[in-house]
Amino acid sequence: MASIKGSRGRGVALHAVLVCGLLLSAFPFYWAVVMSTHTSTEIFSYPPKLLPGSHFTENVRNLFDTVDFFGSLLNSMLVAVSVTALVLFFDSLAAFVFAKFDFPGKRALFALLMLIFMVPMQLQAIPQFVIMAKLGWIGSMTSLIVPAAANAFGIFWMRQYMKSAIHDELIDASRLDGAGFLRQYWHVALPVVRPGLAFLGIFTFMGQWNDYAWPLIALTDPDNVTLQVALSQLNGTHGTTDYGMVMTGALLALVPLLIVFALGARQIIGDLAKGAVRG
Repeated sequence: MASIKGSRGRGVALHAVLVCGLLLSAFPFYWAVVMSTHTSTEIFSYPPKLLPGSHFTENVRNLFDTVDFFGSLLNSMLVAVSVTALVLFFDSLAAFVFAKFDFPGKRALFALLMLIFMVPMQLQAIPQFVIMAKLGWIGSMTSLIVPAAANAFGIFWMRQYMKSAIHDELIDASRLDGAGFLRQYWHVALPVVRPGLAFLGIFTFMGQWNDYAWPLIALTDPDNVTLQVALSQLNGTHGTTDYGMVMTGALLALVPLLIVFALGARQIIGDLAKGAVRG
């Protein structure tokens, strides 16, 4: 009886800690919602207002009047979706080769890949800009999509995932059935590694959606920018910063991320649950 009570007590304490962690994690989002419904004067008032106000509609109207929100939203969506789709295809294809096939120079190529992985993005900006300028892509969305179509992290992540998730027996059986490389990749590898692809998709989409530095450099037309660059223009507009409007823009920019995260997390949890049932 004492052991049962002790285990229940530990369970209650664990749940209490998890609830506290959840509240702490959710508070910044709640605070963003609160600030988006107030004016700048109300945001800096003391004591701080902890409940939503009545100026959300006004802040949204000011936001749409100040920047081309929907145009920049469409640009960000185009870039993020295109890059995510290309990364999922190219990175998983390369990872499948590295994980399940032997070829001359495999270790050297993978070592080179790891070296590229360790190069900071800031060091790549200047040569990447020079290449994009020579190709005539500066100012267009192509300069954002093509350089990000594959990356070292995605290949490394999917290689590690495929090495443990895809058994060699599956590959051997598909060869005996006459499946070529592309059929092995499409019908054997991809169905098994969907949780890994879901994580990579979420990670890539969030990275592209929140990217600020490279779009600021590559998109030379101030009227044709991504959402993060457009929102940065709200700081210091007309000599002062309307923080209620800024927080409204930041809050609206979070909505696509929440949708993508919910869909991707659902895919991950669903596939893991199916695997547990099979096991």
